[in-house]
Amino acid sequence: MENNENKKDTTFTIVTDEGKEVKCEILFTYEDERTKKNYMAYTDNTLDEEGNTKVFASIYNPEEENPVLLPIETDEEWKMIESILNSLSNQENEE
Repeated sequence: MENNENKKDTTFTIVTDEGKEVKCEILFTYEDERTKKNYMAYTDNTLDEEGNTKVFASIYNPEEENPVLLPIETDEEWKMIESILNSLSNQENEE
C-alpha cells in the first residue's frame, strides 16, 4: 500500500468567470528573495494553436489555505518566470 501522506498535492482546481471548474497542475513554485513574492507556474494541460501546452503564472501567498492567484504585473517578473521555465524545459530535454 502506497503512503501518500508525504506526497504534496500538485494539482488544484480553479473556477473560471463562467463558473466552470478547471483542474490545473503545478509546474513549479518560486520565492524571489528580491521581490519577496511567491510565484507559481501551472498548466491546465490544454494546447495552444501550435500544439504547445499552455502555461500560466501567478503570484500567490503560500500561507493562505486557499491562495488567491494574482496577476504578474511587471516585465521583469515575467522574464524571471520564463527563464525558470526554459531551464526546466532544457533539463527535461536532456534526460
